Amino acid sequence: MRLPLIELPPALTRNTKVLLVMDVVESVRIMEQDQDGFVRRWQRLVEHAEQQVLPLHGGRIVKSLGDGLMLEFASAQGAVKAAFSLHHFSRQANSGLPPEHQTHLRIGGHLASFVTDQHDIYGTDVNLTSRVSTLAGPGETIVTADLRDQLAPVLDADIEDLGECYLKHVKEPVRAYRVGPAGHASILLRGNAIQLNLRPTIAVIPFSMRSNESGHELLGEALADEVIAALSRTSELHVISRLSTTVFRDRQDAIPDIHTHLGATYILSGSCRSAGTRLALFAELIEAKTGHIIWADSLKGEVHGLFGSDDELIARLIASISSAVIVKEVSRARSNSLPNLEAYTLLLSSAAMMHRLSASDFEHARQMLTTLIDRAPREAVPRAWLAKWHVMRVSQGWSENPHKDAMLALDSTKRALDEDPSCSLALTIDGLVHANLLKKHDTALLRYDDALAENPNESLAWLLRGTLHAFKGEGEEAVRETETALSLSPLDPLKYYFDSLAATAAMSARQYERSIFLARRSLRANRTHASTLRALAISQAELGQLDEARDTTAHLLRIEPGFTVTKFIEASPSSLYDFGSRCAAALRRAGVPD
Repeated sequence: MRLPLIELPPALTRNTKVLLVMDVVESVRIMEQDQDGFVRRWQRLVEHAEQQVLPLHGGRIVKSLGDGLMLEFASAQGAVKAAFSLHHFSRQANSGLPPEHQTHLRIGGHLASFVTDQHDIYGTDVNLTSRVSTLAGPGETIVTADLRDQLAPVLDADIEDLGECYLKHVKEPVRAYRVGPAGHASILLRGNAIQLNLRPTIAVIPFSMRSNESGHELLGEALADEVIAALSRTSELHVISRLSTTVFRDRQDAIPDIHTHLGATYILSGSCRSAGTRLALFAELIEAKTGHIIWADSLKGEVHGLFGSDDELIARLIASISSAVIVKEVSRARSNSLPNLEAYTLLLSSAAMMHRLSASDFEHARQMLTTLIDRAPREAVPRAWLAKWHVMRVSQGWSENPHKDAMLALDSTKRALDEDPSCSLALTIDGLVHANLLKKHDTALLRYDDALAENPNESLAWLLRGTLHAFKGEGEEAVRETETALSLSPLDPLKYYFDSLAATAAMSARQYERSIFLARRSLRANRTHASTLRALAISQAELGQLDEARDTTAHLLRIEPGFTVTKFIEASPSSLYDFGSRCAAALRRAGVPD
């Protein structure tokens, strides 16, 4: 039975028209960097819209939204043509501007029913249009199915179905479409899209050679090549090629140019001296925007060892650089409000802070990931890390409803893979959800295999696949694959997590002394990781070190007061196998209550 329309007061009228909501991507950050320039460009855009675009396409400005506009049109065709024209004007206005000052519009459209008075327009469709705009990436226009049905494909626009999309504070998913000018591919198809930068950029300048040792003239450049190759193996940093950085060699005043022309966030430079087979390297890491040195050190090594896969000097240098970047980004995240933070600051800091496992940092990590997802709803990586957050919440014993967290984690990986089915991190975390929370180990193994097929250097996939072997009691495979993960390990603040799971692998192979070594190394970096404490207590009990095992258990129960053997059996993926029974028995000997 259709309900009658509610009769409106005389001052209100009901309308059904096309609404567009337009705003500037990352406007807060751009305004903070170049307020006057941003305001001038925005005013020119609004003036162009009022005087040129809207009269031509039958539109009007309904209201200003600060860094955005709500526009009303009589027809769907007029609305999308206006959107294309505004994007074109915005792209032209960016000509000659450095990337960090460029403005990119995102536009959402809906065929909306609403009521109006002399002041404003109202209704759930008005709010829905605003939410649809958050699906758009930089330079994109996204419309709902209701608006898409008013358009003729090819004739009015190039249309790409995005499927059912989830919007914040909208209960049911909304079918959405990306539209671009007719006769062309969509403005921003995946793969050539202007995307939010989720990785800080580092430029490695060839190291100056400060000695006359024969045959070592190009050692500084060769060393820079090794550093670039090592940094490029991490997924957390974007590394500029040396073909682009060589021109800045020996130019001490080049920092502003490197920042402007290469878009570098950080610059690594330095000098080296050699004497016989010995090498001394002085290196410093500079924040490009400010010119401040955030890390500097002198390192020593052997010349002949520089180009081996296990060179200690390169490994120490990469670990120090990685740690310095993380410390700087976490500091930035803590000292600035969330809307002002760069996308890569939000991502790197959230990953680091969730793994530190303090309650306040853990919650702040979730807030940062949520902010980043709101800003970049079609990026897969932030959703994958949010799923990891839910897994860690359960494994740490902090979840009030583990089943709910499992479903939220699964939803996050599903959405991530909907956006990018080839994202190796999302495939890996989806495997983790299935292994640790759902105990569907066959599915988990398929996900890890898919992740490694996409990216053979996905260290987390190697780690988690090795851990899955450990749960099954396949110790040799577990050790081999977790050792591979350690060799590919990501930024230093996450190293404790790799050591922790490698300890479980060693335990599965009955290499208890190795397990204890790895667990203790992990705990030196993070004393509050419950899983590491469990592995340590089990290995100590298996070696007959019962006094030490009970001390470890006491520490574990302070971290996780309600932990019992029964809860371990209920939660651990290993409980399906003999390895889980061995672990449960060892925990009892270590003093964990039943």
